[in-house]
Amino acid sequence: MTVEQWEDAPDRTGRINRRIGSTVFSYQVILASRTEAAGEEAASASTMSDEWNLFAWTVFAVILPVLITLWCSVQRSKRKMVIKDILRKSKKHGWRYRDLFSKPTCCCVCSQHILQGAFCHCCGVCVDEACLRKADTSLACKEVMSAAQRDGSLPHHWVRGNVPLCAYCAVCKQQCGSQPKLCDFRCIWCQSTVHDDCKPSLSDSGKCDLGEFRNLIIPPHYLHSINQRRRGPSDDYGTLASMCGPNWTPVIVLANTRSGNNMGEELLGEFKSLLNPVQVFDLSELPPIKALQLCTVLPAGSVRVLVCGGDGTVGWVLDAVDEMKIKGQEQYVPHVTILPLGTGNDLSNSLGWGAGYAGEIPVEQVLRNIMEAEAVKLDRWKVQVTNKGYSFRKTKVLTMNNYFSVGPDALMALNFHAHREKTPSLFSSRILNKAVYFFYGTKDCLVQECKDLDKFIELELDGERVELPNLEGIIVLNIGYWGGGCRLWEGMGDETYPPSRLDDGLLEVVGVFGSFHCAQIQVKLANPVRIGQAHTVRLILKSGKMPMQVDGEPWAQGPCTITITHKTRALMLYPTGEQTDDEEDDSSSASEPELRDQED
Repeated sequence: MTVEQWEDAPDRTGRINRRIGSTVFSYQVILASRTEAAGEEAASASTMSDEWNLFAWTVFAVILPVLITLWCSVQRSKRKMVIKDILRKSKKHGWRYRDLFSKPTCCCVCSQHILQGAFCHCCGVCVDEACLRKADTSLACKEVMSAAQRDGSLPHHWVRGNVPLCAYCAVCKQQCGSQPKLCDFRCIWCQSTVHDDCKPSLSDSGKCDLGEFRNLIIPPHYLHSINQRRRGPSDDYGTLASMCGPNWTPVIVLANTRSGNNMGEELLGEFKSLLNPVQVFDLSELPPIKALQLCTVLPAGSVRVLVCGGDGTVGWVLDAVDEMKIKGQEQYVPHVTILPLGTGNDLSNSLGWGAGYAGEIPVEQVLRNIMEAEAVKLDRWKVQVTNKGYSFRKTKVLTMNNYFSVGPDALMALNFHAHREKTPSLFSSRILNKAVYFFYGTKDCLVQECKDLDKFIELELDGERVELPNLEGIIVLNIGYWGGGCRLWEGMGDETYPPSRLDDGLLEVVGVFGSFHCAQIQVKLANPVRIGQAHTVRLILKSGKMPMQVDGEPWAQGPCTITITHKTRALMLYPTGEQTDDEEDDSSSASEPELRDQED
């Protein structure tokens, strides 16, 4: 090695080291990049795995239950269609399907505990779905018409199991139905309950006296006797009625299942279980004039009719009663009482039956109140609407029981009626209906569509013209209550007036300044403008178009003449112990002899 080579050796070694370092660094960079890529791939794979896990849990926790629910719903609909077909074809029982029974229930066929199934609202038999066909053929229901026993009595009709809660044995006076199985018996006519072991010890020899409501029930053997004497003289009915007792006042129940809060269907079942099913009618299936023909085979003047519905339903029934008078059946005209299911229920409130029924008292108490009720008369009025300038057009004739009005309250009723006709399913709640009335009343406070009413209308009371102040509405009253529970004529504070009467042949006429004034009257912050009382009221609408209503039935009316005159009087009932509007401040005029004298 030369000196020059020896001197260049360190430089050569440095270059070699630098090349090796550069190569190693390159390999490290490549390794790091590959490691980073591998990490990204692993992270991506982990992310995808997490997403799949989330998707799987979502399917399991959300979508799968939804699919199962939909499948169950489809199967349930198919099952209900089959059950409804069976129920529709049934001629013996009045079956109703229940998704869930409200109390521990056993099947009357297989004796097993059931949560859902069908029950008969006439006889109270409860069965499982699988036992429905067998029960329909093997278990007897309430017979609306059957022959009596040889001694003229009616035998018990026992149904085993599912006795009412807190029922007591007629023999030992101990509680029935306390065992968790199908046990004990109930008579579907007299509602008596008895233990299995106590049944042979009954002291009535198997004779049913129809129980507490015997004076309201039409016995099946009475109808059987009537059927045997077809087209016989009407005198025979009084003779046959003697077998039912001296205080027999049978009741006919007419229920409107579309009224108010839709309780009519439930009430139909409860009344059928306590009375003879032939006494209970659904007005959505049979008009009242046909249902009231049952009165013609019952003792004259003894029948009581319970109307389950609103004021409109009551007016419908009273029109049917007037039609009976026209047909020459006046001696069979019944006394009418009310179970208020509507929205306003002003007529029911005026007669002492309350402002609305929501199940707060049992049906049994309702029947007790009917048995103790006394008679009172109700004026009914004829409203004639004659259009101006159209002599060839027929005069419109309406019947009024409660009140006639023109102005803001009629406008609210007209708007409410228009929306209810479009979507009737939305107006099935009493509270919702009142909220809609409140909405339209608030709207009219701002718009004032009926202002300056006195410039368009002339008012005559018994032929004398009355000068009107600056009003927006006129209300003609026959009863004490108006607007869902407001006593309009009597007023409040120092300006109270004597109460109006239901049978005095007088109408009370008041005025209001607008929707806001109506609201003030209802919360007792103001009084109406009392115009006067009269036997005949005439209103002349000179021009324009105004909203009007009779007993909640509204319409828009052009120029016309409206004449209100007395038409007839209806026989009504008020509960004993309650004072009607006629009596509230004048008890001396409400004694029983005077009421009876008025009726005679």
